[in-house]
Amino acid sequence: MTTSITRTVKVSADEAVPNTRRGGDIRVTLSPKTVGCTSGFGGVMTLEPGDHVTEHYHPYSEEFLHVVEGTLTMTLDGERIDLGPGDSLLVPIGVRHRLVNVGDTTAKCAFHLSPLAPRPELGHVDTEAAQHPERSNPDVGGTP
Repeated sequence: MTTSITRTVKVSADEAVPNTRRGGDIRVTLSPKTVGCTSGFGGVMTLEPGDHVTEHYHPYSEEFLHVVEGTLTMTLDGERIDLGPGDSLLVPIGVRHRLVNVGDTTAKCAFHLSPLAPRPELGHVDTEAAQHPERSNPDVGGTP
């Protein structure tokens, strides 16, 4: 059996729109908007030394994080977890989390969230003020 791919399935991180609203450089590469997927979204993130992603939670999605480079600390509902290259972490649905680059080099991670929230605006709840509130949220697409 042969399958014919009829839609975009590959997206380069260099082509993705950087999002810096909550800190770091977060680039959603695979999402309903970019490739028409229906089960979640994911991408890559870089954090410079001392930078952080402000605390938030996802009421409908689990978050999967894999550290490629760097030394990070994730706080899950107040519990500190140290992460380094090769470490993967699951952030359960509804758990407040905050990520900090505690090393002296740029940190690089891959992430994925699944399942999608019923509507994009319901997928993310801030519990700490965004570092750059004037900047927009990532547009992952999905059911309006």
